[in-house]
Amino acid sequence: METLVDQVKNHVKSLFVNMEGSHDWHHIERVWNTAKMLHEKEGGTLQIIELAALLHDISDHKYNGGDYEKGATETKSLLLSLGSEAQLAEDVSKIVSQISYKGAFVPDVKGSIELSIVRDADRLDAIGAIGIARAFAYGGSKNRSLFSPEIPHVLHESKEEYLKNEGHTINHFYEKLFLLKERMETNTAKEIAESRHQFMVDFVRQFLEEWNVKRSIPN
Repeated sequence: METLVDQVKNHVKSLFVNMEGSHDWHHIERVWNTAKMLHEKEGGTLQIIELAALLHDISDHKYNGGDYEKGATETKSLLLSLGSEAQLAEDVSKIVSQISYKGAFVPDVKGSIELSIVRDADRLDAIGAIGIARAFAYGGSKNRSLFSPEIPHVLHESKEEYLKNEGHTINHFYEKLFLLKERMETNTAKEIAESRHQFMVDFVRQFLEEWNVKRSIPN
């Protein structure tokens, strides 16, 4: 008999198997596996962690017209339809509502260890080599340029400003990806983030050298 996690996994896989490469099933599967690894080191309730990791992009604001709350609503509805206890559905949907990055000056909501683990797992997949690949895949899917030297990056002060941003892909490193190392919450994720962050810094430095333009790069 399939567990609730198995049912959710199969449902999510069917929805995301044909998504573009930055937010496809493989992204969700990596986040799921990373979250399970972090759980082994950091603790927390595994079932909540697995379900939230699998459902964290069920209705991403970048694809649903900018609704940051729809993911939580769909998460709760799906879990209840599969026979989940009401409290479990509530706990998972709350995490899903708090995962997304909303801008450089928008603080993360602090919560449970389960939230920290799933959010860290998602953010680890946004940095390093895979993070670079995902950034350019997403930019390409939105027909954004690789780089426009005349357009500076913006550190957004609200989720509305961040959502409206349509800048080139290199700016995304400054506006989000370079900032994620300092936002990791679990000790395990902080350790992993160090080398992935440095890989991105080295990549952008090389990119700008080849473009023959000077820009400041974080440490």
